[in-house]
Amino acid sequence: MGVLEDFAGWVVHSLLGMQQKEKLAEALNFFIYDTIKVFLLLAAMVFLVAIVRTYVTPQRVRKWLGGRKEGVGNVLAALLGVPTPFCSCSAVPLFIGFVESGVPLGITFSFLIASPAINEVAIALLLGMFGWKITALYIGTGLAIAIAAGMIIGRLKLEGEVEEFVYKIRQKKLSEKPMSWKQRLEFGKTETRDIVLRVAPFLVLGIGIGALMHGYVPVGSLSELAGMGNPLAVPIAVLVGVPLYSNAAGVLPIVQVLIDKGMAMGTALAFMMSVTALSLPEMIILRKVLKPKLIAIFAGILALSFIVMGLIFNAVIG
Repeated sequence: MGVLEDFAGWVVHSLLGMQQKEKLAEALNFFIYDTIKVFLLLAAMVFLVAIVRTYVTPQRVRKWLGGRKEGVGNVLAALLGVPTPFCSCSAVPLFIGFVESGVPLGITFSFLIASPAINEVAIALLLGMFGWKITALYIGTGLAIAIAAGMIIGRLKLEGEVEEFVYKIRQKKLSEKPMSWKQRLEFGKTETRDIVLRVAPFLVLGIGIGALMHGYVPVGSLSELAGMGNPLAVPIAVLVGVPLYSNAAGVLPIVQVLIDKGMAMGTALAFMMSVTALSLPEMIILRKVLKPKLIAIFAGILALSFIVMGLIFNAVIG
């Protein structure tokens, strides 16, 4: 990424004539470098996952997960959640489709947890901002949370906490036509364009906020409040993240700067997961198909999992 760093420095210092160590210059340098780097990585990752997505469609996911037993089904559901498109608006139809296909409740929740938290956007941004080691650790931890939470919900036998109308719905069987490689590549280009354009405003806003923080917030300013020395930092970060609503594109650039300014890695990532996978809007939408008791249990298990994950990250990474 040295070429991008040189380009950002050339724009800021040579083209615009700003001085070294000037706060606005540092903020602008950060904004230009991170924006170009993240968009390049995002486009590449989205294209690759889009090709995978031509094989892993929602219809096939429902077919593969139907009738699966606990354990293997939870693992498969969490893995399939990564390349499968998901947003809050699709939570209800996906949930209904899974139940109608005979997918057990716990396995369904493993999918619903993994899909928004671990997707191509989050993976691309994590790679660009923190490198492959942190990205791999985040993916592994996220999958573990999705699998474990789904198994716990499955063991609690909470099928009676699903609204009765869900079990009475019979969806139309959708046929899938085989795709040629030309069609798959065309789908990949279309998905890349659509997804990048859709998340671009969130990404630019997040990088812009992060750039201002990078230039104007002193290094180490969050070390006492949200560093490893404060045992309450992780649970507070999770509680703060729940009522917020953003995708990974909007929150990850801010998380990067929070870490640079002294926030512990586990605290920052726990905050991010609570924003992307435990958002209040998603809980409100899921209320259409779930009774309050199941929503409360679901949210409680996730919140506790994110807190434990944050504490483990802080202990392992240091």
